[in-house]
Amino acid sequence: MGDEAIEMVAARFRVLSESSRLKLIIALEDGEKNVSTLVTLTKQTQANVSRQLQALTEAGILGRRKEGLHVIYYIAENSIFEMCDHVCGSLRRHIDAQACVFQSASAHRKKNGARQPLSA
Repeated sequence: MGDEAIEMVAARFRVLSESSRLKLIIALEDGEKNVSTLVTLTKQTQANVSRQLQALTEAGILGRRKEGLHVIYYIAENSIFEMCDHVCGSLRRHIDAQACVFQSASAHRKKNGARQPLSA
């Protein structure tokens, strides 16, 4: 992969690295919404919602259309949810693996009747 392609991938990850943008994507998962509805659902200020919607639209993740005086936003790139599912699954596996380590250590300590602190 060339440097230009790597920079494009990095730019996409930067757009998705902002939690307020992820909240907007989640709010739009079940269909189109106007800015006022997104402000209410995400509990963010209108200025912040507008700024984040602009970034997501410029990245091609969201689309927008005018309906009278309102601007309606929608998910333009449905594959975004596949990526989110992949990341969530990966995080779940990582957390589960960490939990197993602590459960094993705890079980071992209980089995041996140990009350000593865990060593690093």
